[in-house]
Amino acid sequence: MSRWQYQVPGIPDTEFIRGELPMTKEEIRAVTISKLRLKDDTVMYDIGAGTGSISIEAALVAQKGQIYAIEREEEGMELISQNMKQFGADNIELIHGEAPEALTDLPPVDRVLIGGSGGNLDQILEVVTDRLTPKGRVVVNAVTMNTLTAAYQKLEELDYQLDICNLAVTRTREVGSYQMFNGLNPVYIISGEKR
Repeated sequence: MSRWQYQVPGIPDTEFIRGELPMTKEEIRAVTISKLRLKDDTVMYDIGAGTGSISIEAALVAQKGQIYAIEREEEGMELISQNMKQFGADNIELIHGEAPEALTDLPPVDRVLIGGSGGNLDQILEVVTDRLTPKGRVVVNAVTMNTLTAAYQKLEELDYQLDICNLAVTRTREVGSYQMFNGLNPVYIISGEKR
């Protein structure tokens, strides 16, 4: 299985193979994985998987489960594939396409992460709600107010029990002999459990 040495979420960013696509930073990943509340046999969709960092972390937790990494960009597909090999995560299936169409042939799901929706958030949420198992969870990571608002409104309409948190991570970086603070973009994490 995995070559990774521990099961604590938040693998250092430097361990991942990265390209030009944005990658969810380790602190955000740790909280996102926590909000997904994965089990060892979870079936999960990672929609807008990017570099695959969350898919990798989810696969390491849900080692008897199945992670479906859905990504529309060719570069993302290649990066996810490389990171799967890097971490020995063989319980990830790559799906090339755009949601919700790319979800058509996938099995029922326990957990869904939406990291990118390509402007199709409402339709994606409708489709995944129909496929979600009882007590299933949806987590949306939003970096814009538009996504935050749209996710909140649609999940409310679909009768999810909601929890929203905001993470504003500040890291240090060396500048000469000083440690300076460098703020990352804040991220809203919207978690919904199917009633």
